[in-house]
Amino acid sequence: MTREPVSSEGMPRAVGPFSTGMIAEGRMVFLSGQGPQDPATGEFVLESAEQQARLALDNLTRALANAGATWANVARVGIYLADLSDFETVNRVYRDYVVEPFPARTTIGAPLLVGMKVEVDCVAVL
Repeated sequence: MTREPVSSEGMPRAVGPFSTGMIAEGRMVFLSGQGPQDPATGEFVLESAEQQARLALDNLTRALANAGATWANVARVGIYLADLSDFETVNRVYRDYVVEPFPARTTIGAPLLVGMKVEVDCVAVL
């Protein structure tokens, strides 16, 4: 299997031993979870779920662009919420990013790092 890293240009710095993403076999794009981290400062923006979702999805949009993709290439999305009561709020923000036909999606309630309320990852096909 061939794989190459997705450029981290313009992305927040990883907080662990992982990359922005990997392109496998030249066409499958696997992007790491993105949270509400300001790419310019590296600081986490721990405000409302709506603001966190928008920043996480903006970061994921940048990662897609670095891989040569857009939301139209996305086949699967994973959304992780610290509090499932934020589901509707995050869903409204998410709708501003995805395009029809909508990707497959899973939303999971999970403890997240440093007070994050939202994290989003995806798989795209070039």
